[in-house]
Amino acid sequence: MDNTLIIGASGGIGAALAEACENRGEQVTRLSRSVDGFDITNAQSVAEHLGRLEGTFNRLIVATGALEIQGAEPEKTIKTIEPQAMLDQFALNAVGPALVLSHAHDLLPRDSRCVMAVLSARVGSIGDNRIGGWISYRSAKAAVNQIVHTAAIELARTHKDLACVSLHPGTVATPFTEKYLGRHPAVAPSEAAENLIRVMEGLTPAQTGKFFDWQGKEVPW
Repeated sequence: MDNTLIIGASGGIGAALAEACENRGEQVTRLSRSVDGFDITNAQSVAEHLGRLEGTFNRLIVATGALEIQGAEPEKTIKTIEPQAMLDQFALNAVGPALVLSHAHDLLPRDSRCVMAVLSARVGSIGDNRIGGWISYRSAKAAVNQIVHTAAIELARTHKDLACVSLHPGTVATPFTEKYLGRHPAVAPSEAAENLIRVMEGLTPAQTGKFFDWQGKEVPW
């Protein structure tokens, strides 16, 4: 039986991932701020909550994140940068996952196949950026991609069968995105969860440190 840890399990995608994994008969451990008081931006909170967990997990998913924090909407132009809004984006979308990854050595098995996935976003791709805007969110997601890539290199030294990756879930219809969907097609969280699980099930250690979309296609950095 797979043993899965989902961080951010009360959010739209996180909750759907937890339900989908449980429907497959997996043992799922959920952590979230709203239910457990897990503050991914606070090193002590991360250490305390992860330190209480027993055993290891062959699938660890970081499904936290936000497009708006404290009411600050994504910038349409770099002319409107607000330092605190940018710092808030980095704290939640980059530093938070980095804090979780700093405990990954103890949370993942060293002698069997395992997957560590951090939900990122295609707009974090530098190579795929064609229209500008959303500076803080883009930059924080680009940063978390670098964090995942670097952690994957380090973890590969001790966890030979690990695939540690960034995943783009596609455009998902959740409260997170409802103001920004516009004409963009979106899928339900349940469909996004099934897509992400399918990608994770197909990953191999040779793909560790890379960035994939919901179809399993590699996204440029």
